[in-house]
This record gives sequence, C-alpha cells and structure tokens, in this order.
Amino acid sequence: MPDETIKAFMQTLGYRFKAPFLLEEALRHSSFVNEQVLPLSSNERLEFLGDTVLNLVVSHLLMDRFPDMDEGSLSMIRAGLVNEASLAVIAAELNLGDYVQLGKGEILTHGRQKKSILADTYEALLAAVYLDGGFSAAFKLIQKHFARLIKASSGPEACTDYKTRVQEMVQKAGHPLPVYRVTAETGPDHDKTFCVVLESADYTTGGTGKSKKAAEQDAARKAFEHLAGESGNSVK
Repeated sequence: MPDETIKAFMQTLGYRFKAPFLLEEALRHSSFVNEQVLPLSSNERLEFLGDTVLNLVVSHLLMDRFPDMDEGSLSMIRAGLVNEASLAVIAAELNLGDYVQLGKGEILTHGRQKKSILADTYEALLAAVYLDGGFSAAFKLIQKHFARLIKASSGPEACTDYKTRVQEMVQKAGHPLPVYRVTAETGPDHDKTFCVVLESADYTTGGTGKSKKAAEQDAARKAFEHLAGESGNSVK
C-alpha cells in the first residue's frame, strides 16, 4: 500500500502508527491475500484480538457510566452498542471502506460497503492500534468513537430489546414465535458464559452472553439483522 495512502488514513484516524505494517495488515482482507503470489497475512487474527479489546474497553466505559447497574443490564447495553451494525457505521465515518484491500470478487460485489467487512476491519484496526501503542492508545480511540453512543445510553431501557422486535416481526409475518434453548454453559460458577440457540420456522441463530438473558438478546439481535436484511429494512 502506498505511503501516501497510509499517511492519509492515519490522519483521518487521528493516530500515527510507529509500526505502519500493523495498519497495513489490519486493512488486508482475506479475499485480497488469497489472490497474491507472495505470502501475506490477512486481518483475521487482528480481528479476533480487536473484538476482545473492544469489548473490554466498552465494558469499562459502561461500568464508569453506570456504577450501580447489574451485570446482566450492562451486558444487554453492551450488546446493543457492540454489534455489526454500529461498528459498520463507525467504520463508514472513518471512510474505512476506501482503504481496505479487497480481492477482485469482493470489489465487484460492493465489498467496500458490506457491513460485515467494515465491522471486521474496524476490529482489526483496533487490534493494530493496541499492538502498536498499547492499551491506553486503543482505549482513547474507542472512547472517542463510542462517546456519542454511550452518552445516549440512559439505561437498559435505552438498549434495543431485540427479543421483542423479533417477536413483533414474526407475528406480523404470521409465523410461530421463535424458541430459545440453552445449548451450553462454560466457565466457573462465578464467571459463566451461556450459549443459546434461537430456533424459528425457517432459520436458526446462536448467541452468547454472561447471562441467559444476554445470550438470548445476542441470538435475537442476529435474527433481527437477518430478518431486517431479508425485508430490505435497515437495522436501527
């Protein structure tokens, strides 16, 4: 990637990398890597790390904003903030789609506008900042990007109740209500993670969370995004 392009994006981002190769890797989609002769690393490993960094920082910010709120409610608000739709919006505000390196097939199918690619690349970008500048640098960047969303969160009621929205959508379509089923519980009693499957007439989604309620909301969120995509509605 040309130095001019790297410099332009760092200016947009508001963070200057000491090791620009980390930024280059964060912007390298697997579809691009698969078309190259020389071996290159895609941004998938960085995406994995960035997801963890993002959830940690947002959890920290929410605990500061809501010092008396219980874990289940915090998880619910975080799920409403940290999802593909919101990450894609932040990525679009950074014009991230203009800089991500894609394969020819993804370019032809408008990959630069795909929510999944934008969200994944944003997470990879956060990991690159974390590795380059440490937790403090990543914290400041995420705090800046999520300030408006977190400020707008006045409590659990401000968070999207995806279970209710999915129920309303399937009822309107005349389909039976979805069923939620816990499929696994992992971790010690004081720090469990729940896995839940949402089963409906013609689709199944899975979700995870630190409580059954949070896991159900996560599964419902994915179902809602699926249904909204099919109907051509935007996820709000």
